[in-house]
Amino acid sequence: MDIYERLKQDHEVQKEISARLADTTGDSRDRRQLFEEFKAEVEAHAAAEEQTFYGALIEKPDGQEKARHSISEHKEAADQIEELTDLDMSSSGWLQKFKTLKEELEHHIEEEQNEVFQLAKKLIDDEKTNQLAEEFDQRKAAEMK
Repeated sequence: MDIYERLKQDHEVQKEISARLADTTGDSRDRRQLFEEFKAEVEAHAAAEEQTFYGALIEKPDGQEKARHSISEHKEAADQIEELTDLDMSSSGWLQKFKTLKEELEHHIEEEQNEVFQLAKKLIDDEKTNQLAEEFDQRKAAEMK
């Protein structure tokens, strides 16, 4: 499995968790558990992705702009997750803010898969993409601990 397939797997997990989370109400056990799962998944994925995939892409002059843009979107998502962590989960503002984050995450995933991956496939050779998938898995596992 190459890095593109590996990242797509994570993207599907993130979309599934966020869809379930968007259907929760109030300060419920489900909402708390799903948010913790979402937060851990998104943060570990972003850190591992930046260090492996975007690390390789940023080494290529033609990949720097897209890599930096995606990394800045990761920072924005991390800031929103931090805000959600501090908000009262039973407030209507919490769900509204989460749904905004969910939409931005879906936009980021779409942009990454449709634009960034296409560019990266031109700049990073196949052997390296397989190696990046292994490095990603190791890095993500370390982040999840």
